[in-house]
Amino acid sequence: MKIQKAAEDYLETMLMLKEKNGYIRSVDIAQHMGVTKPSVTYTTKRLRENGYITMEPDGLINLTDSGFEIANRIYTRHKVLSRFFIKLGVPENIAREDACKVEHDLSPETFEAISRLSDEQNK
Repeated sequence: MKIQKAAEDYLETMLMLKEKNGYIRSVDIAQHMGVTKPSVTYTTKRLRENGYITMEPDGLINLTDSGFEIANRIYTRHKVLSRFFIKLGVPENIAREDACKVEHDLSPETFEAISRLSDEQNK
């Protein structure tokens, strides 16, 4: 399941908005990501064509099972990495920014090692 980082960011944002608001709208995606509405329109069209989202007649967006799987994987990585960096003493805002930078590129092995270490610290 190879997908571009930008698409992963959009799917992650959609999941975050769904959890926060209970719905996903293009205008909220644009605002959250700091991108233009035409950029969102272009990307949502591609995500829809690839089967990651569906769009309701009223414009609301839904994640498909495959879209949710990708979004959940990236969002989980983001949360784990953010908490880990904060535990290292990194200020929260920087920890979240850094998590965004590495969440896509970190190998599964390294992510699992960080998760295990983080879990051990919580005991």
